[in-house]
Amino acid sequence: MKVLIIVDDYLPKSIKVAGKMMHELALEFLHSGHMVTVVTPDPDQEESYTLKDLDRISVLRFRSGRIKNVPKPIRLINEILLSFRATSALSHWLQTNPHDLIVFYSPTIFWSGLVCYLKRIWKSPSYLILRDFFPQWVIDNGIIGKHSVLAYLFRFFERKLYQSADAIGIQSPANLKWFTKTFPKISNTQLLYNWASPLDDFSKDHPVNIREKYNLGDKIIFFYGGNIGHAQDMKNLLVLAERMLSFPKVQFLFLGAGDEFELVQDTIANKTLTNCLLLGSVSQDIFSSILHQIDVGLFTLHPDHKTHNFPGKILGYMQSGIPILGAVNQGNDLKNVIEEGNAGLVSLAGDHDTLYKNAVSMLDLQNRRKMGTNARMLLQSTFSVATTVEKIVSLMKNENGKKILR
Repeated sequence: MKVLIIVDDYLPKSIKVAGKMMHELALEFLHSGHMVTVVTPDPDQEESYTLKDLDRISVLRFRSGRIKNVPKPIRLINEILLSFRATSALSHWLQTNPHDLIVFYSPTIFWSGLVCYLKRIWKSPSYLILRDFFPQWVIDNGIIGKHSVLAYLFRFFERKLYQSADAIGIQSPANLKWFTKTFPKISNTQLLYNWASPLDDFSKDHPVNIREKYNLGDKIIFFYGGNIGHAQDMKNLLVLAERMLSFPKVQFLFLGAGDEFELVQDTIANKTLTNCLLLGSVSQDIFSSILHQIDVGLFTLHPDHKTHNFPGKILGYMQSGIPILGAVNQGNDLKNVIEEGNAGLVSLAGDHDTLYKNAVSMLDLQNRRKMGTNARMLLQSTFSVATTVEKIVSLMKNENGKKILR
């Protein structure tokens, strides 16, 4: 079977978890005996498109405008144009290279034009990996109004996205329940957790030795890596860091980019948080290296979320056998998944006392080791990339159970 994967961010340039996840998915399809091509935008290339191999995966990059780390109006225009630019640049190649299955990833919500075009010329089924309910979360957080022009524009593209999918994989039981209630006419859904591949033993020769470079010695490093934005409620972790100043061996390391990077930077300076270090985004190789040098993996979600996101960063923590410390919005079943697996401790966003209590319990080395081991076991049992591929392929059937793949 020939599989086409569409994603807006991909290795080796990607510094996002999504790029790494989709590469691992592509490799698993390959290891399962399928041929794989990835279509992804690239604002840096001069040609209309290029086709190169990465770990035996064919990567088709088309020229596009920037959609990462640019002002929001520019990002919006360039995202809206993604499908148009892809079909314009790749139409000849796509017409002469049909695939049996189309797998596409959201965010972004602007892939429906490309997917519908491919379905029309190939007569192939499509599977949407839906990781983010946009624009719902920006409405919930008051970033745009529910009845604003932007909300109606985004809702239009959201509906087109769902209509272009023959099946939709949703990342948690609570999200699946929310989606079914919100979109009762859409029944082609299934639970599809985030995924990651188990890591081999990692070399002790790290590309960057953060303990040496930043003079951290034998400190207990609480690490947050990824998007530093409104949806993550970074203030939650900064309050924790301030309360942990009384523990001289504790060090907080924040790494990433986003619209609250300056807020974190200013808070660290204004409150004299001497136990905090803030770094910009790094490559996936360096990021993976850092994961093997830290002690506790952090995540946080904004309390106003009505949907129930599973942050991709927790997969990296599980891969590296790191205990997880986090805070989630009310009703998010990620709390149950992590705590029932004894892989970490999760509080409700805004409950600073419980988050602090959980953090203090992580200072015990034996406690950290036990949870870290359980985190790796949880990855293998619940977030396996092999299971992900099996679920995607198995759902591509008609009502009589006959495969609709060519």
